[in-house]
Amino acid sequence: MLNKINFLTAGESHGKGLLGIIEGIPSGLEIEQQYIDFHLSRRQKGFGRGARMKIEKDSAEIYTGVRLGYTLGSPIGLIISNLDWPNWEDTMATDKQNKEQKKITLPRPGHADLAGIMKHEFDDIRNVIERSSARETTMRVALGSICRKLLEEFDIHVASYVTQIHNIQDSKESHPYDINKINAQADLSPLRVLNKNIEDEMINSIKKAQNNGDTVGGRFKVLISGAPYGLGSYTSWNKKLNAKLAEAICSINAIKGVSFGANHASDVFGSQLHDEIEYENGKFVRTNNNAGGIEGGMSSAQPIVIRMVMKPIPTLIKPLKSVDIHTKESKDAHKERTDACAVPAASIIAESMLCFALADALLEKFGGDSLDQLKAHMQATAKY
Repeated sequence: MLNKINFLTAGESHGKGLLGIIEGIPSGLEIEQQYIDFHLSRRQKGFGRGARMKIEKDSAEIYTGVRLGYTLGSPIGLIISNLDWPNWEDTMATDKQNKEQKKITLPRPGHADLAGIMKHEFDDIRNVIERSSARETTMRVALGSICRKLLEEFDIHVASYVTQIHNIQDSKESHPYDINKINAQADLSPLRVLNKNIEDEMINSIKKAQNNGDTVGGRFKVLISGAPYGLGSYTSWNKKLNAKLAEAICSINAIKGVSFGANHASDVFGSQLHDEIEYENGKFVRTNNNAGGIEGGMSSAQPIVIRMVMKPIPTLIKPLKSVDIHTKESKDAHKERTDACAVPAASIIAESMLCFALADALLEKFGGDSLDQLKAHMQATAKY
């Protein structure tokens, strides 16, 4: 449901690399590779990541759409090379090979394997694995960083932190950190948690999963500050801001749930939930933010609060039962290199996906072909 921004990624997990193109970014935005690479490095961190992250040192080469450090208003192209490619040149060759490649025939429960081969009539699950892998989200973080940079020009900031790993929860509903400082604090933790009291217990839970050949999921929260009144719309279902944001989040691998605002919204009476309105110093203000910064499909000039649920990764070192797609025999599912926990990485990916949707909503409301035009339009008409 993006209307002003369009982006496309290409590439396989063990191919030569990843390609990305984004269009719709105004001209005049300052952007450098170092800024993009910083957010790529955030995605690679987190206790419980697998061996792949020890191989790759993700860096995005800006190929098109930028000159002398500023966007041109034309499509921006990025390339990220896979350092693991030399180990996969035969398996992932684009030309026909004389040497027959071993086929993967045991689909993993919970993964795209079985539905993917049925959809495309493949006889080798490798064809599905390579694109359904979360490796693809590397490019989404890179392209999303360009949108993040645009939002920062308007003092709109996106931050996240982990609230649960397996069954260990952060009982604190909020933390005494400014939204603009949450990422710096969360990034100091190997699990991106703000409550250090539960960090060791979470790490031990991941270690237990690793020792058992298993995986764990979790939950995380994203906070957005600085959004003015009126991003999104109440007039059409496909223009509602919460719908745009939810679509962006649900496109991320292994995400199974998304909610906005208070965690207890279904447990209380309406009179206890809805945020009363007051007027102070020339502005409408709220006594609470249970709505999570969105009312009627539009931003309400309050911090936007979104909670996400991530399931455990379905690739298990001690695999579940499956059926060979050729012989129809019952066997253990295929084993692939995997993470025991990727919740911290998912929170970074979520930040980037939300940046696409927010930048799109910002351009949709205020418009402008250049950054200066967009700033002028917003300064003239934005509420708070």
